[in-house]
Amino acid sequence: MIKQTKIETTRRSLARVLASAVQELYAGAEIKEKKITENGFFCDFDLPKGKSISAFDLPKIEKKMKKLVGKKSAGVFKLTKIAGAYWKGDAKNKMLTRIYGIAFQTKKEIDDYFHQQKEAEKRDHRVLGQKLELFLFDEEVGAGLPIWLPKGAILRKIIEDYLYQELTRQGYGWLWTPHIGKLDLWKKSGHWEFYRENMYSPIQIDEEQYMLKPMNCPFHIKTYQNKIRSYRDLPVKYAELGTVYRYEKSGVLHGLTRVRGFTQDDAHIFCAKEQLSDELVKLLKQGLKILKTFGFKDYDIYLSTRPKKYVGNLKSWQKATKSLKFALDKLKLKYQIDPGEGVFYGPKVDIKIKDSLGRDWQCTTIQVDFNLPEKFNITYIDEKGKKQQPIMIHRALLGCIERFIGVLLEHCAGVLPLWLSPVQIWVIPVGTRHKKFAQEIGKRLQVAGYRLEVKDENETVSKKIREGELQKIPYLLVVGDKEQKSKSVRVREHGKGDIGMIRLNKFLEKVKMEVEKKK
Repeated sequence: MIKQTKIETTRRSLARVLASAVQELYAGAEIKEKKITENGFFCDFDLPKGKSISAFDLPKIEKKMKKLVGKKSAGVFKLTKIAGAYWKGDAKNKMLTRIYGIAFQTKKEIDDYFHQQKEAEKRDHRVLGQKLELFLFDEEVGAGLPIWLPKGAILRKIIEDYLYQELTRQGYGWLWTPHIGKLDLWKKSGHWEFYRENMYSPIQIDEEQYMLKPMNCPFHIKTYQNKIRSYRDLPVKYAELGTVYRYEKSGVLHGLTRVRGFTQDDAHIFCAKEQLSDELVKLLKQGLKILKTFGFKDYDIYLSTRPKKYVGNLKSWQKATKSLKFALDKLKLKYQIDPGEGVFYGPKVDIKIKDSLGRDWQCTTIQVDFNLPEKFNITYIDEKGKKQQPIMIHRALLGCIERFIGVLLEHCAGVLPLWLSPVQIWVIPVGTRHKKFAQEIGKRLQVAGYRLEVKDENETVSKKIREGELQKIPYLLVVGDKEQKSKSVRVREHGKGDIGMIRLNKFLEKVKMEVEKKK
């Protein structure tokens, strides 16, 4: 069980103190909700007609809170902001006044928090995405629907190609499924009953109702059902970079990390009961390996159990949960139980990575499902010629590609490693007479498979170098008389500056090794 920590108890107490302070200062204020957050707490208030609270009132409220706390040990806290919030998150309800606060045990922790916030602002992927020309959002297109610009599309393609190679080696077959499906399909799968609040309204086509897909799993089940399966075929593995659509309230949309249309590195494995443990172990190992490749080495693992609303029987849920525990224990992975946070059709393991600022992000998820195979009556023929029901594993290793890229950009502050950079190299001629040599170098690099630009515009070298640094180009190659004579390049490496003149062949060896090792 996830136990409440000392600081969580403190934050809960401070939420109550905030509620009391506001009620004393603003007669008639009604408390609608009190909650703790990752770093603090908030309260929602329904204020009497004619009364309002602004950011200028926060010091006054904070002073009142300190008076109420007195000498009691209630940690170190600060009220940070005020916002509007609909009651129960429903735009049909009244707008309430929400006051946020942060709380830690020591002053150093609160100072560290504000330092981290400043760092986070510098790393904001929405700002980086604009500066590096990766993606954009447009009001006429719609909220939560990113447009990928050429450089951003290249970054996506690199990540998707890497996944394709990794999963193909693991025996996955690749699928491409429709963006819509008949409403009856989602009723049969249980999504219409258990997931409807995250789905868009049905679309009328001829005499039928269709849905924008929130998940890919029913289509993968239909693919499995396409022919009779033998025990010799198992496990059957299907992968898809499938775009799905889920309703998110406008208030929670946030750049790439919370969108309404996104692509998952989705896959489903259909296996026999005796294969389940081995497949789960493989998935955990593969998931951690892939996250490490992208530079994420710190993580927390959670085992999420049966929620209040679920399908299937308790026996199946117990078996599924036990199988996940077995895989985690076999790999000697530390994990916490997250009670009631499983999906409606089965328990799951979530891997939450920590970025360079220590923030948690949900990426990898592995889910065991005894229920959808039963609902769709999928089978295989066993060694004795009898029909058996396979177990279905749902899994995403990076999760939402859009979200993962947003997290990745903030993790590395936009300084992508060479293998991931949309543009890896700039070649900069010193003068007009060096342009031909720069173009020759550009052709050699292009033939070798690198993504580059020859910056032969009529601008100063220093200006091009400054722009290259701002664009976070991994390598800037400056060529002048000396370089042309010795068939060399003067190399500037991002973050290190000028590392000297290197023969072109040696430079090619250096970058080849860097790309292959995915440093």
